[in-house]
Amino acid sequence: MSNLPDCLYCRKDQRLNDLMIEITRLQVSTVFLFKEQTHPGRCVVAYNGHVNELFELSDNELNRFMQDVTRTARAIKALFNPAKINYGAYSDKLPHLHMHLVPKYVDGPAWGTTFTMMPDPKRLLADKDYAELVARLRLALN
Repeated sequence: MSNLPDCLYCRKDQRLNDLMIEITRLQVSTVFLFKEQTHPGRCVVAYNGHVNELFELSDNELNRFMQDVTRTARAIKALFNPAKINYGAYSDKLPHLHMHLVPKYVDGPAWGTTFTMMPDPKRLLADKDYAELVARLRLALN
Protein backbone atom coordinates (compact mmCIF):
# COMPACT_ATOMS: atom_id res chain seq x y z
CA MET A 1 0.00 0.00 0.00
CA SER A 2 1.33 3.43 -0.91
CA ASN A 3 2.08 6.06 1.73
CA LEU A 4 0.49 8.65 -0.54
CA PRO A 5 -2.73 10.22 0.72
CA ASP A 6 -5.94 9.09 -0.96
CA CYS A 7 -5.76 12.06 -3.27
CA LEU A 8 -6.16 11.93 -7.03
CA TYR A 9 -3.45 14.57 -7.55
CA CYS A 10 -0.94 12.62 -5.44
CA ARG A 11 -1.83 9.16 -6.72
CA LYS A 12 -2.40 10.24 -10.33
CA ASP A 13 -4.92 7.45 -10.67
CA GLN A 14 -7.98 6.88 -12.84
CA ARG A 15 -9.98 9.51 -10.92
CA LEU A 16 -7.54 12.12 -12.21
CA ASN A 17 -7.52 10.70 -15.74
CA ASP A 18 -11.32 10.81 -15.83
CA LEU A 19 -11.29 14.57 -15.16
CA MET A 20 -8.18 15.99 -16.78
CA ILE A 21 -5.10 15.47 -18.93
CA GLU A 22 -1.59 16.34 -17.79
CA ILE A 23 0.01 19.06 -19.89
CA THR A 24 3.34 19.74 -18.19
CA ARG A 25 5.15 20.24 -14.90
CA LEU A 26 6.29 23.73 -13.97
CA GLN A 27 8.36 24.99 -11.01
CA VAL A 28 6.26 23.58 -8.16
CA SER A 29 3.06 22.46 -9.85
CA THR A 30 1.56 20.46 -12.67
CA VAL A 31 -0.77 21.94 -15.29
CA PHE A 32 -3.74 19.91 -16.50
CA LEU A 33 -6.31 20.46 -19.21
CA PHE A 34 -9.74 20.04 -17.64
CA LYS A 35 -11.71 17.66 -19.87
CA GLU A 36 -14.95 19.57 -19.39
CA GLN A 37 -14.46 22.41 -21.90
CA THR A 38 -17.59 24.57 -21.66
CA HIS A 39 -15.02 27.34 -21.16
CA PRO A 40 -12.47 26.71 -23.94
CA GLY A 41 -8.98 26.53 -22.51
CA ARG A 42 -9.97 25.67 -18.93
CA CYS A 43 -7.01 24.32 -16.99
CA VAL A 44 -6.05 23.32 -13.46
CA VAL A 45 -2.73 24.14 -11.81
CA ALA A 46 -2.08 21.66 -8.97
CA TYR A 47 0.68 22.05 -6.42
CA ASN A 48 3.05 19.08 -6.54
CA GLY A 49 3.15 18.53 -2.77
CA HIS A 50 0.16 17.50 -0.70
CA VAL A 51 -1.04 20.65 1.04
CA ASN A 52 -4.52 22.13 1.10
CA GLU A 53 -4.09 25.83 1.87
CA LEU A 54 -1.96 28.62 0.42
CA PHE A 55 -0.80 29.52 3.95
CA GLU A 56 0.78 26.06 4.33
CA LEU A 57 3.42 27.08 1.78
CA SER A 58 6.61 28.95 2.58
CA ASP A 59 6.88 32.41 1.03
CA ASN A 60 9.20 30.99 -1.63
CA GLU A 61 6.85 28.09 -2.47
CA LEU A 62 3.86 30.45 -2.57
CA ASN A 63 5.67 32.81 -4.93
CA ARG A 64 6.66 29.95 -7.20
CA PHE A 65 3.12 28.49 -7.18
CA MET A 66 1.64 31.86 -8.10
CA GLN A 67 4.27 32.24 -10.84
CA ASP A 68 3.10 28.89 -12.24
CA VAL A 69 -0.53 30.05 -12.10
CA THR A 70 0.40 33.32 -13.81
CA ARG A 71 2.43 31.56 -16.48
CA THR A 72 -0.53 29.28 -17.22
CA ALA A 73 -2.95 32.23 -17.34
CA ARG A 74 -0.69 34.00 -19.85
CA ALA A 75 -0.64 30.91 -22.06
CA ILE A 76 -4.45 30.64 -21.90
CA LYS A 77 -4.80 34.33 -22.76
CA ALA A 78 -2.38 34.01 -25.70
CA LEU A 79 -4.08 30.93 -27.14
CA PHE A 80 -7.79 31.56 -26.42
CA ASN A 81 -8.06 35.33 -25.92
CA PRO A 82 -10.74 35.28 -23.21
CA ALA A 83 -12.19 38.54 -21.96
CA LYS A 84 -11.40 37.43 -18.38
CA ILE A 85 -9.89 34.45 -16.57
CA ASN A 86 -11.61 33.34 -13.37
CA TYR A 87 -9.48 31.68 -10.69
CA GLY A 88 -11.04 29.13 -8.37
CA ALA A 89 -9.30 27.47 -5.42
CA TYR A 90 -11.95 25.62 -3.46
CA SER A 91 -10.73 22.21 -2.22
CA ASP A 92 -13.88 21.61 -0.16
CA LYS A 93 -14.26 18.04 -1.36
CA LEU A 94 -10.75 17.45 -2.69
CA PRO A 95 -8.23 18.63 -0.10
CA HIS A 96 -5.20 19.37 -2.29
CA LEU A 97 -4.02 22.83 -3.31
CA HIS A 98 -5.08 23.40 -6.89
CA MET A 99 -6.45 26.32 -8.85
CA HIS A 100 -8.97 26.24 -11.69
CA LEU A 101 -8.19 28.76 -14.44
CA VAL A 102 -11.46 29.32 -16.27
CA PRO A 103 -11.44 31.51 -19.39
CA LYS A 104 -14.61 33.57 -19.68
CA TYR A 105 -16.00 35.10 -22.84
CA VAL A 106 -18.47 37.99 -23.17
CA ASP A 107 -21.92 36.54 -23.89
CA GLY A 108 -20.49 33.05 -23.17
CA PRO A 109 -21.52 30.61 -20.45
CA ALA A 110 -21.56 32.11 -16.93
CA TRP A 111 -20.33 35.53 -18.09
CA GLY A 112 -20.74 37.92 -15.15
CA THR A 113 -21.25 35.15 -12.61
CA THR A 114 -19.40 32.27 -10.98
CA PHE A 115 -18.56 29.39 -13.30
CA THR A 116 -20.18 26.01 -12.68
CA MET A 117 -17.66 23.32 -11.75
CA MET A 118 -19.38 20.58 -13.75
CA PRO A 119 -22.09 22.08 -15.96
CA ASP A 120 -24.89 19.98 -17.37
CA PRO A 121 -24.62 19.17 -20.17
CA LYS A 122 -20.85 18.75 -20.13
CA ARG A 123 -18.84 19.81 -23.16
CA LEU A 124 -16.43 16.96 -23.83
CA LEU A 125 -14.16 16.78 -26.86
CA ALA A 126 -12.85 14.06 -29.15
CA ASP A 127 -9.46 12.58 -28.22
CA LYS A 128 -7.78 14.29 -31.18
CA ASP A 129 -9.13 17.67 -30.04
CA TYR A 130 -7.79 17.13 -26.52
CA ALA A 131 -4.42 16.12 -27.98
CA GLU A 132 -4.31 19.30 -30.07
CA LEU A 133 -5.19 21.52 -27.09
CA VAL A 134 -2.60 19.82 -24.88
CA ALA A 135 0.08 20.23 -27.55
CA ARG A 136 -0.73 23.92 -28.05
CA LEU A 137 -0.74 24.61 -24.31
CA ARG A 138 2.45 22.63 -23.72
CA LEU A 139 4.19 24.66 -26.42
CA ALA A 140 2.93 27.94 -24.96
CA LEU A 141 4.05 26.93 -21.45
CA ASN A 142 7.54 25.74 -22.37
